[in-house]
Amino acid sequence: MSARVTIGEDTLKSSSPADRLRWLGLSLVMLLLDQATKYAASTYLAYGERRAVTEFFSWTHLHNTGAAFSFLADAGGWQRGFLIGVAIVISVMLLGWLWSGGTSKGQSIALSAILGGALGNLTDRLLRGHVVDFLDFHYAQYHWPAFNLADVWITTGAALLIWAHRKYGN
Repeated sequence: MSARVTIGEDTLKSSSPADRLRWLGLSLVMLLLDQATKYAASTYLAYGERRAVTEFFSWTHLHNTGAAFSFLADAGGWQRGFLIGVAIVISVMLLGWLWSGGTSKGQSIALSAILGGALGNLTDRLLRGHVVDFLDFHYAQYHWPAFNLADVWITTGAALLIWAHRKYGN
């Protein structure tokens, strides 16, 4: 078991099997949190129900057959297979990138988050035929499109990946 460790520019890179498993474990935890929260929303809220938590946030229970912001939701059904295929390809690419090692800690966390989110929404599409959304932010009558933790993981991971690339150029 050899590990390659490089220290420089405030980053630690390691490609040991333990590190790789740690990042995959993080993706698994994110996947499980996503699925648990979607299960809770589906169990405790009727479809379409909204429960106000604050003036700007509500729990809700919605289904999205499309992609982000319900893009392709009204496409007639072909989008399910397409989005499943895209999610599988992206997940395999992310797994390969994580497994190859040599990424910075920030990059590894980012890739793990994106992978956990992609797998969360993929699981929904495979098991339910749609993605469960339950987080609803709003101001007066203006609502941001509802989303879920998988979307949070993907967005946060993408932002962190951009930040890590800009900081470390890797």
